[in-house]
Amino acid sequence: MAASIFRNAGQILLPVKFAISRRLCLASQSPPQLHGFSNLDSLVSAVITAVTSCASISNCRSIHCKVMKSLSFSHGFIGDQLVSAYLRLGFTKDACNMFDELPDRDLVSWNSFISGFSRRGDLSNCLNAFSAMKLETGVEANEGTIVPLISACTETRALDIGTYIHGFILKFGMLLELRIANVLINMYGKSGYLDGASGLFEAIPIPNLVSWNSIIAVHVQTGKPEEGIGYFIRSRRAGIKPDQGTLITTLEACEELGSAKLAEAIHGFLFITGLDSNLTLATGLLSLYSKLGSLVASQKVFGHIRNPDSIAWTAMLASYGVHGKGKEAVKTFKLMVKEGVAPDHVTFTHLLNACSHAGLLKEGRAGLLSDAYKLIISMPMKPNSGVWGALMGACKKHNNIELGKEAFDNMLALEPLDSRNYLSLSNMYSSAGLRKEASEVRGLMKKRSVIRIPGSSCIEHEKRIHRFVSGDRSHPLEEEISKKLEELVKKVRGSGAWARTEFVLQDVDDEEVREDMINKHSEKLAIAFGLMVSANLRMPLVITKNLRICGDCHEFAKVVSRLEGREIIIRDTKRFHHFSNGSCSCRDYW
Repeated sequence: MAASIFRNAGQILLPVKFAISRRLCLASQSPPQLHGFSNLDSLVSAVITAVTSCASISNCRSIHCKVMKSLSFSHGFIGDQLVSAYLRLGFTKDACNMFDELPDRDLVSWNSFISGFSRRGDLSNCLNAFSAMKLETGVEANEGTIVPLISACTETRALDIGTYIHGFILKFGMLLELRIANVLINMYGKSGYLDGASGLFEAIPIPNLVSWNSIIAVHVQTGKPEEGIGYFIRSRRAGIKPDQGTLITTLEACEELGSAKLAEAIHGFLFITGLDSNLTLATGLLSLYSKLGSLVASQKVFGHIRNPDSIAWTAMLASYGVHGKGKEAVKTFKLMVKEGVAPDHVTFTHLLNACSHAGLLKEGRAGLLSDAYKLIISMPMKPNSGVWGALMGACKKHNNIELGKEAFDNMLALEPLDSRNYLSLSNMYSSAGLRKEASEVRGLMKKRSVIRIPGSSCIEHEKRIHRFVSGDRSHPLEEEISKKLEELVKKVRGSGAWARTEFVLQDVDDEEVREDMINKHSEKLAIAFGLMVSANLRMPLVITKNLRICGDCHEFAKVVSRLEGREIIIRDTKRFHHFSNGSCSCRDYW
């Protein structure tokens, strides 16, 4: 499609080129007195329109030549527009030559030149232009100069250079400019220097909406969602009316925290302010509820969307898939097509994942692994890691080690530093009893300096998120939790469910030590805590895990759900597992 658009671009521009050429020709051939200012004004307007919409370098150069023959570069800042067009198209040399031709370069010209490089993330040329402006002219920098410079530093993560420009800003007393302060907050935050970002924010006398959005976003996006929520609450107390950007970031923070109560509070705010009708926010909300384990709430939000677009349909389909509702996902897909909404590659990826999670034979070809592989490599779009991950899960289920390794290699090519890919292959080997191969995969992680993310599990209780890691002894109720877990382990093992120590990822030979290690996995600690503190037997325990659940913890949760008569919902990085009465919604397929 993209190729056809580019092929047609020249044809679309031909009438414009012809009209401009004809008018430029008439302007140059006719007597000056016959062409008043209004004619010239409309001509300049047409040229500027052509330049700003120009999609090819040949057209841009053609217009450039005609302007040189018949107009002045100063008319309507045509020269600056041509410089921007050359930079937008990626022709830096032409842009620099054009800029050198400009007879009267003022602050607007320099700012436009610097901004063009900034939009391309070309920090080097941004700095060269800035230096030339300071050294070769008497033009003073202003907000329009500084903002693109800082933006380029942010884009390239050049904190050292950004800090130098910050010093320049302080020297010339420009820090009180709100736009400058806001881009500095964004730069420091995205570089991981949250103290610097927070310090700048607190120094602003009266922060505007952009200031609040920036400080909220940098905290959420750098793994500090609780602090981000804190700034959102402060913004409300300051009387700031949030926009779509504020609330999308806040929904992301709710997801990171895993707090259903907070999500409900945000939902209430959206309803009161009428923003629940915003399609983007409604889609984000239904996706959030799904990720927090409440599929029913997702269905309700989707049901209230009047005209769902492809993104909303796909979000609902994905929600069904991640909860193991493959048939509902297929039904949603068929209804989406019936309603005339075109699916895209993201839709198909979630559909395939939904079918694989639910073990659907006909729709997703689970078990027909060779056919599934052929389907993936023949897809019209390049398969992403989610697609290869779905195939790898199927290979693990059906013990097809060879094809699972093929899926892993493709995942690795897309995400070479994602530790979860290595752990997925290690777990597949472990499930097949191939401990040597599993150990080799972990050795490969060390060799390639892949950082393994520590496993953790979270559960919400009394407006707090309680986080556990394997072998955790830091919780205030550690003794009670350990006692409850020992009781559960004894019951589970007594029911005939043996410890599957092949899922211990550390190289430990002593079987007793391996069993003790696996008995203290973070999911088990969270389950013990949840059973200990929750009195309402009708409420499910909802646990969020940052890695995929291992086979032993999966079996443990199944048995506990039967022995304790409680529903347990565990969300790992791939899907939700609904454990009830000794079985899981994934049908032991994940």
